[in-house]
Amino acid sequence: MMINELFDLKDKVVLVTGGTHGIGMAVGTVLGMAGAKICVNGRSQEKLAEAKQQYAANGIDATTVVFNVTDEAQVDAGISEIEAEVGSVDILVNNAGIIKRTPILDMPVDDFKQVIDVDLVAPFIVGKRVAPGMIKKGGGKIINMCSMMSVYGRNSVSAYASAKGGLKLLTANMCCEWAKHNIQVNGIGPGYIATAQTAPIREGGHPFNDLVMMRTPAGRWGEPEDIGNAALFLASKASQFVNGHILYVDGGILANFGYVKGENEVAG
Repeated sequence: MMINELFDLKDKVVLVTGGTHGIGMAVGTVLGMAGAKICVNGRSQEKLAEAKQQYAANGIDATTVVFNVTDEAQVDAGISEIEAEVGSVDILVNNAGIIKRTPILDMPVDDFKQVIDVDLVAPFIVGKRVAPGMIKKGGGKIINMCSMMSVYGRNSVSAYASAKGGLKLLTANMCCEWAKHNIQVNGIGPGYIATAQTAPIREGGHPFNDLVMMRTPAGRWGEPEDIGNAALFLASKASQFVNGHILYVDGGILANFGYVKGENEVAG
């Protein structure tokens, strides 16, 4: 097989949940440029219309579908619409997610549950819905958007870290049950990525920006395209024997979280 054929996604139907902006849009754009038919989910028709225009600017005719990923009936209806108009899903990217930065003692239980529902229960619902179609077709790809906080905690993100830790193990369990059907289920753990959402903490000498720059061996924030490129590998034939794995795209921060720029060089 030629190298370019390994990464050719021509006519593959891709569903990216929460693919209207940021990392989700970058993933959809990269997979679309590889030839896939991109379907994007969101809760706002207005945001989906804006996203469709942005995809079109990159030569991608994205199909947009409104549904709430935490509502099983809406998920079923939305994916049924995709199946009828585009085809059964070959590649699922469970990207939709939220975070609430609240200390545990101040966090309402309802807020905690909401984060768990969106970041953990929703991938279960959507994955469960598309898997039978993949089994029928003889294979498929599921990519769950995990996090560095799938493996460590941080102040004020207890719900998010709990959900992403759970998503790591849900990924493993999906692999254990569906690998025999030629379905590869993997996760991506983004590091600190330069998006519109992180812009306020990357500018103006914000202390968190200093922390990221000090602790990341690569010495920079990641770009959304870095995650899109990783997704292309996991969505392609090149990863046919990669299963139950979390690919951390973090500039090395998890490899050496204690790294301080300049310190190691001096210490030798």
